[in-house]
Amino acid sequence: MNNKWFCYAGIVFFIFGIVSCANVELKKQGEATRDVGEVYLLQGDYTAALNELLKAEKMNPDDPHLHNDLGLVYVAKDQIPTAIEHFKKAIDLKPDYAPARNNLGTAYLAMKDWDSAITCFKQVSKDLLYATPHYPLSNLGWAYYNKKEYAPAEQYYREALKIEPNFPIALRGLGLTFIASGNPREAVNYFERAAKYSAFPELFSDLAGAYMILKEYNKALLSYKKVVDIAPESQLAADARKEIERIQKEHVK
Repeated sequence: MNNKWFCYAGIVFFIFGIVSCANVELKKQGEATRDVGEVYLLQGDYTAALNELLKAEKMNPDDPHLHNDLGLVYVAKDQIPTAIEHFKKAIDLKPDYAPARNNLGTAYLAMKDWDSAITCFKQVSKDLLYATPHYPLSNLGWAYYNKKEYAPAEQYYREALKIEPNFPIALRGLGLTFIASGNPREAVNYFERAAKYSAFPELFSDLAGAYMILKEYNKALLSYKKVVDIAPESQLAADARKEIERIQKEHVK
């Protein structure tokens, strides 16, 4: 009887060992496939990335980094609700996964769910190990700005700038907050500071708008021309061309 029991036990442990080794090997294959997907993700080939990441999910469904990657791909493909599901899954699997929580907040921003975004970013901003806290702080500023709560928006943008004084996203956000608060002169100061470190069309369109409020038409004209130079095929450039024509007809002699 005892001999039979030991025989059965040995068979069970042997089978368990085989299954365990197979699971480890499958997990390794899943991680390798995820790595391939991440390369495609960095290259901007989101369809190829999604294909590899979905294969990896079948092999290693409990990989939090994989679900974060899937969330990023779905955001890039404008499938925000699906992205949110994967970011949440990543956090369920790894509750201290701050980048996934920040990405979840960004997805909520895309959905204009400002309050859910604020909850995420506040948690991330309190994480002392998070390497780039100026990002969630700026995102908090953007969420409060869109809620038309300009005092906390200004507060969080300023906190971001204490950490990274030349962060163009926070500088632009603070400029927009001052425009909304009725202080275009201060807004110009921040837009111009941001322009020293980054050149994206939205920034120069904002700067041009601030100059228009101040009736500084020549400066507005130059800023609108910058929009056209940076992104000539964009809708912003089309709008800028209309403003350039109007300024030249009505204000510039």
